[in-house]
Amino acid sequence: MIAPKYKRNITRILPFGIIWLIFSLIYTILERGLLGDLNFYPSSGNQYVFGRNVIVIPLLATIFGTITGILEILYFNKWFIKISFTKKILYKSSIYLIIISFLLTIIFLTATKEMPAAISSRKFWLVMWAFFNDYSFLGILTYISSIILITQFYTEVSESMGTGLLSNFFLGKYYKPVEEERIFMFLDMKSSTAIAEKLGHVIYFEMLQEYFSDLTGPVIDYSGEIYQYAGDEMIISWRLEKGLKHNACIRCFFAMKESLLDKSAVYKIKYGLSPQFKAGLHSGKVTTGEIGILKKEIIFTGDVLNATARIEGLCNQYGVDILISDSLVRQLELSADYKTESIGQNTLRGKDGQFELFTLIQK
Repeated sequence: MIAPKYKRNITRILPFGIIWLIFSLIYTILERGLLGDLNFYPSSGNQYVFGRNVIVIPLLATIFGTITGILEILYFNKWFIKISFTKKILYKSSIYLIIISFLLTIIFLTATKEMPAAISSRKFWLVMWAFFNDYSFLGILTYISSIILITQFYTEVSESMGTGLLSNFFLGKYYKPVEEERIFMFLDMKSSTAIAEKLGHVIYFEMLQEYFSDLTGPVIDYSGEIYQYAGDEMIISWRLEKGLKHNACIRCFFAMKESLLDKSAVYKIKYGLSPQFKAGLHSGKVTTGEIGILKKEIIFTGDVLNATARIEGLCNQYGVDILISDSLVRQLELSADYKTESIGQNTLRGKDGQFELFTLIQK
């Protein structure tokens, strides 16, 4: 079983390899059309074999695309997180230019007869230098640069929208509204107004960025989906079976608590305080679908969202960090590691009937 974190990384990296594979196949077909019946490259004199190129070039491109994905997802996202999009493009393009030059050198070598002998030949290096100064090389470089730009735009869009949301748009999963059973967690920072007044809005916003970043790891680890940010509030969702499996939604809450606790000393040094949060959890049916003309979104509608928001709002009243609806508690299979305590029946504002709410303690 692949851990959700690694599974998510694989699904984020895989499209890079696919994009490069598709464009490399297009390139080999265009090259075939341009060269026609020639069995050599006019610019270098190297042998041209379509049967070999249609295998070697896509294979190398897929490998390079996958390497690009690994660099983008695992490294560049962290290194360049605080710089503008334009600078990201410039810095990353410089790195890719070095890698591309190396890759094209390998391709040039694979097209050379008697490679070991050719490498030691002065004539070979003169031919290679001529190739790298020829319009054919500039054409290839321009083509590859366009792929790099497409993959970088893909990275930015997928990170902004969320990989799952982007794939749902591409697949048209929610083009027509569908009904789903989901679990929702509404999570709100404690005393956020007082903190904002103390820190000032700019510093508070910087802290908020760090706060949400530290909470995101557990969401990934426990297969959650971040539905929305609203000020200092985060709304997390699970498809019912995922949220119930191994009590993922509950374990996510306590992992988020632990994540902030581990960073509390850092927050106190930087901001003079350590942020805390409270959360409400509830489950039920929602209608999920695409909405919008100028700006499209996939949204959830249903009574469960309003109810969850109001459950979370009662945390302050009862002095607890977590409240869970009775309907969700009944579906969970909580081990002896957790102790549930009923806070009694409650009438939620704007709702008919009463909910029994529970708080949860991790032993």
